[in-house]
Amino acid sequence: MCSGTELPQAPVGSPDISTSRSLTSSAVLVNPARVQNLSALRRSIYRVLTEDGWPEPVWLQTTPTDTGEGQARQAVKEGAEVLFVCGGDGTVLTAVAALVGTSAALAVLPSGTGNVLALNLGLPNDVVAGVRLATRGARREIDLGQVEGRPFTIATGMGLDAQMLADTPHHAKHLLGWSAYAASVLRHLGHPQFAVQVRIDNGPWMTREVRSVLIANVGRLPGGITLIPMAAIDDGLLDVALIGPRRLLDWARLWASLVGRRPKGGRIEIYRARSVEISTDQPQPREIDGEPLPSGLTLAAYVLPRALTVCVARDARGVSRAR
Repeated sequence: MCSGTELPQAPVGSPDISTSRSLTSSAVLVNPARVQNLSALRRSIYRVLTEDGWPEPVWLQTTPTDTGEGQARQAVKEGAEVLFVCGGDGTVLTAVAALVGTSAALAVLPSGTGNVLALNLGLPNDVVAGVRLATRGARREIDLGQVEGRPFTIATGMGLDAQMLADTPHHAKHLLGWSAYAASVLRHLGHPQFAVQVRIDNGPWMTREVRSVLIANVGRLPGGITLIPMAAIDDGLLDVALIGPRRLLDWARLWASLVGRRPKGGRIEIYRARSVEISTDQPQPREIDGEPLPSGLTLAAYVLPRALTVCVARDARGVSRAR
């Protein structure tokens, strides 16, 4: 969760990533439902920005009826060069929608349940250290995916992953974090596979039997899981995982291989693509960066190369690659 505890400054390194001292105008987008002490968070952010010579930021808060996208767009339009985001991956997704096509940079201050983007970028959990990545760190351009007109930073999927996310109560996610999804997964492991037709980069259609299809922009998941070891967040490609365990033994083998960071067992195929199309005969649950999409028969995504600027440590070379 976001807090005001100060950590050491980000180290100096990698000279080929642009520095950030010239960017001073900023805004803060906060999901108050994901912050333990909103006043302490605000004081910490303002203190660090003042110490580093930045003016007071525009303060924005999401509400149950307003995700903050419109407010963030307005802040960027009025000159905000950095958008700090404190919340989970859903709040980050809201911010990204406002930043695509602009020169403003995203500074993630992790909180909430997921924070998978922060994990893959090697970002600190401490708010002070996170703010100083913006004021003293560097900028890095990363890829995004796009599905049905919506950008994503992590992944979009169809099948078990979307079913798991939809079936996990919000209060359980808030209380237990990522482990709250485990019970939902266990409830659905025994369900049958479904047939999908898959087309990579406008190539020939392939038919597979799967439990889940994941179109990913990153490779690492919480809990020490590396789903796609070769994934990189700035390689201009998406990684398509066709996950098709048939029995509980297959699931056990797949889990063991993922924790061991070598996803070879348990029936998983991985492809790399600039675009991918998925089609099914029966509507399936779908998701984008952990947020539900309406169930559907298709899922089509393509990569937006280096479409988002993020604040990272100056020695952040290679952190986008799963390891």
